[in-house]
This record gives sequence, C-alpha cells and structure tokens, in this order.
Amino acid sequence: MRVQFALAAFLVSAAMTSAAELQEVVSFPDKQLTGVGVSIKSGRIFVNFPYWSDDHSISVTEIVNGQPKAFLNDEWNTPGPAGSHFVCVQSVIVDDQDNLWVLDPAAPRMQEIVKGGPKLVKIDLATNQVVQTIPFGEDVAPKKSYLNDVRTDTAFITESANGAIIVVDLKSGKARRLLDHAQQDYDRVTKLSHEKVVAKQDLDNATAALRSGKAAMDAATSDLATAEAALHNAELQLSYTTIVAPADGVVGKKTVETGARIQPGQALMAVVERNVWVLGNFKETQIGRMRVGQHVDVKIDAIPDHKFSAHIDSLQPGTGAVFSLLPPDNATGNFTKIVQRVPVKIVFDDMGEYRSRVVPGLSCEPKIDLRTGKRE
Repeated sequence: MRVQFALAAFLVSAAMTSAAELQEVVSFPDKQLTGVGVSIKSGRIFVNFPYWSDDHSISVTEIVNGQPKAFLNDEWNTPGPAGSHFVCVQSVIVDDQDNLWVLDPAAPRMQEIVKGGPKLVKIDLATNQVVQTIPFGEDVAPKKSYLNDVRTDTAFITESANGAIIVVDLKSGKARRLLDHAQQDYDRVTKLSHEKVVAKQDLDNATAALRSGKAAMDAATSDLATAEAALHNAELQLSYTTIVAPADGVVGKKTVETGARIQPGQALMAVVERNVWVLGNFKETQIGRMRVGQHVDVKIDAIPDHKFSAHIDSLQPGTGAVFSLLPPDNATGNFTKIVQRVPVKIVFDDMGEYRSRVVPGLSCEPKIDLRTGKRE
C-alpha cells in the first residue's frame, strides 16, 4: 500500500495573537519516509527513506529550497561497502549539539540483514563530516531483526522485529540488548506446552532465551555497578589534583615550579599562617602561678621600639622532653634532677600596623603579669 506523506513545519509570527499556522515545506506523494530531523540551531531539515521497495533510490536527504538533496552526498546514498554507505535508513534525529544521528538497520525490505551494515552514524552539521560510526554486530542486531528508532544522549534503539531495546554508549560505541520479550515468550510457550500445543523443543528454546536474557541483564547490572565505581574513583582521583592549603596564610618558601613532576609526600611550599603566636618555654619552677588569660607584654628584637599586648592562651599538658623523639626514662640508672621546661602559648591581642613584620622565628621577650587572669 502506498501512503502519501507531506512534511510541514510550524511558522509562528510574533505579531500573531491567534493560533499558529501550518505551512507545507515539501511533499513526497510517491515515497514513504520514516524519519524527520530538524536542527534547532540552523533550521536545517533532514528526512530519510527506508529501502522497503524496488524503486528506492535515496536514503537520507536534506530539504534545500523545498527540494530534497542527497545527504551527506551521492556516494553515501548509492550501493557500496555497507560500513560506509547507507543501506536501509530507518531514522534520523538531530541532537542539541547540532549532530545528525542516522540509524541504519541495513535490512532491505525488512528481510535479511546486510553483513556489516547495521550501524549508527554521527554527522557534525557544522562541517558535514562523519565523526563517529557505531557498528552493531549480531549480538545486538541478530538475523531477522530490524532496528527502528533512536533517542540520544545515551542512544535507545527499538528493535521491532523481535521486540527489544538496544542501549548504546555513544562515547565508547558499545551496544547491548538489555530488554526483550524472552520472559513473555517463555510464559506463553510454557502455557502452551502444558496444554500439549507446542513441542518440547519450543519450550527448551524459550527457556534458553529467557536464561540468556537474564544473564544479559545481570551482566548489564554488573557493568553499571562497575561504571559507577569507576566514576566515583575518577572523581576521587580528580580531587587529588587540587592541593588545598591546610590553613589560610601566605607562601613563605616555594620549591615547585609550573610543569614540574611531583611525587606523593613531596614538600611543595611552606605556608605561613596569618595568626602567629609566641611559644615560651618556661621552667617548671616559673609556671606555678601562671594561668590562662594572664596579661603578657611582649618585646620583639626585630621591633625594639614597640611593646605588644598579649595573653596566655594555653599551657602544654606535658614538658617539652615528654614529647621529644626520644623521651628520657629516669626510672633506670642514676637519677639526676634536671629542671624541665613547659611550652606556654601566648597569643597577641592586636598587632595593628606591625602585622606584616611579625613573622615566625623571631626572638622575643615576654613578661607575664601574674596578678591577672583567672584563679583556679
């Protein structure tokens, strides 16, 4: 049966307040088309004609000035190697990146598939060049199958002959039949087998097909889990490429240059915190009356003409020797009493204009007012 098709497009006038009008762009009274693709960026229109009859002469066309023009060119629309020529195009679609996707099930008259012909072709409309061709083997497009239509970004292709969905990863080009009617066929054949309507071989075939389908689904689920784990690992590895300073400050010493290769654990730079403090190592005989919050006057040798106001922030819970690399053990051998020192952290109240001049490593002399601070 011959069906007449007319291609129309919506043209909406900005000044119109009533319903939009339909305007015929081109008509094909003696051809059957199954796909239309329109570029939202350039307005280019593409249509395709499947090889369903003997009078088939062209597969993919672009509508130019109301007339069909072979696309990409005449060579792609004439018989030739199935991998680089259109055989029986069923669907065309233009994505939001202005790429034309052409689905070729390569099954003339919906009969036998041309070997090496089933494919999904990606064409960059900015250059009118083929940038990717995804071939489908017999595991995706088996004999007597017919790929029907496609959707992007991940391509979902329906297979109308046997009833299946093909999922295509457009980046890797890998494809897999994830869903088909194996379960329905198994249920139907099982019921008929119980009624002694079909042969046991048909039941065996349906059982094998169901098991194969479930195995494919399990494999797809495993692949998905693997891909998600790989994605998580890639994101984690990417985060390692950004090295964040542990504290706010300025770079005091830099040992790395742009383009240099680095190793794990390698020192790259020294960051000096903006909040500096004084670490006073007082004798244990001097801290008896020291308390947190006591006022401290600090004189820095590098700034002799200014006295800084500060206070005790904390006392280290242990002497300096206890936290050394090799702490002394006075439980053995001869015992000699040595006066220990306890680190005391002194924080500045306000450094004012001298902030940039107060840097780590300077020598200073703190004087603590033991009459101030909290009593315990």
